[in-house]
Amino acid sequence: MEADIPAAKRASPRKAFLSRLLPQNLRVFLWDFAHSVGPVIVIGAIVIFAALHFVRPAPPKTLTIAAGVPGSRFNLAAQQYQKILKRNGITLNVVSTEGSLDNLNRLSTGRVDIALVQSGVAPPGDTGDLISLGSVFYVPLTVFYRSPTPIERLSQLRGQRIAIGSPGSGTRAVALALLKANEIDEHGPTQLVDLEGEAARTALLERRVDALFLTGDSAPPETIREMLHTAGVRMFDFAQADAYVRRFHYLSKLELPPGSFDLGENLPPTAINMLAPTADLLAHSSLHPALSDLLIEAATEVHGGATLLQNAGQFPAPLVHDYPISTDAARYYKSGKSFAYRYLPFWLASLLDRAVVVLLPALIVIVPLLRYLPALYNWRIKSRIDHRYRQLMALERQSLEDLTPEHRALLVTRLAQIEKSVISLKMPGSHAEQLYVLRQHMQFVRENLTRPPLKLDEAEAPAEDPAE
Repeated sequence: MEADIPAAKRASPRKAFLSRLLPQNLRVFLWDFAHSVGPVIVIGAIVIFAALHFVRPAPPKTLTIAAGVPGSRFNLAAQQYQKILKRNGITLNVVSTEGSLDNLNRLSTGRVDIALVQSGVAPPGDTGDLISLGSVFYVPLTVFYRSPTPIERLSQLRGQRIAIGSPGSGTRAVALALLKANEIDEHGPTQLVDLEGEAARTALLERRVDALFLTGDSAPPETIREMLHTAGVRMFDFAQADAYVRRFHYLSKLELPPGSFDLGENLPPTAINMLAPTADLLAHSSLHPALSDLLIEAATEVHGGATLLQNAGQFPAPLVHDYPISTDAARYYKSGKSFAYRYLPFWLASLLDRAVVVLLPALIVIVPLLRYLPALYNWRIKSRIDHRYRQLMALERQSLEDLTPEHRALLVTRLAQIEKSVISLKMPGSHAEQLYVLRQHMQFVRENLTRPPLKLDEAEAPAEDPAE
């Protein structure tokens, strides 16, 4: 029996399965709905794919910082950062180095992710991909010298023995720059000695050098107080501090009032001017924004308090020295942490931050499209009926012509084909009424086609008056 059924009329196993699983009306509805929602899905996928192009990956769980000499303020600060970042699930590896120049070299060559670098040690020229997260504290410069009378300018040290710090140190970089500005260099009569810290201080006390430069850890308040109590040793007052700051943009002027280091002995006895570069927190421009915020937050916790040389809340600060402030850091200094990072755990805020970048553009595009989805669906269904109406109207226009019986029969056959296509049209039950109205109109046209044509004399004869 099955062999007698034409192959074209045999239902495929897949269609038979679908027929048993879903009613035809439901299948038709799902088919039309899929074709209507398809463009929305495609547009949404394109928007999401485009948004993913701008989404940063999750922040790394590990960072490495170049932190300077063990025991130095740079190193101690890095260890404090390490503890703060650990609270947020980030491991910060602290690498001990020889000083600021070594830190900068390691950062420039990609061996570390971030570094504490004294401003003013960077060579002039291209800064590469390095950016600054801000300055975190002052690195005060102190100059002590032996002289029976005070000196007012560094140029007065010409021809003497000066300890300028060890090679690669931030102290040496600043000392050479200031001495050069006063026309003192290592090729002249002045002897520049590679001593720093305690070794330089001992050399001054033993009269093996006539002056020394100290910065940061090499000149803590206790050391300065002891030097001020030493007979014959004076602390240099940068009377030209304003001129130095104008010439060297990475320097700041610090004015210390009398008695800053010893109230009992009133040392120094008068106000004194100091110069200070800053310690800058540098990173690569590829640093994740979430980690940028976290590092600045750690720096605020570590360096935000008041000291002898700074006011509370003065650091960290977006001071531009050798490297530009990153856009993420500038945003943080202006408006602080985002809402998510302010109230949610770091890992959850990071996830939400990336999800918003993807979902927000998609919602902006997809939600309005979904509002027009019912109208699009109805338009698709109505367009099928409108197509048959256009065919019917074209056929009716042809019927108004002077037709031969053969031509009229051909139009009737064409009308039957259109009606068959309407009957076989897959339409949801909600639009069935429009189909039956269309078939009524087809019947009207069929009646016009099958009605015998009126003779000319019958068409022109006046109607009889019933009164007659």
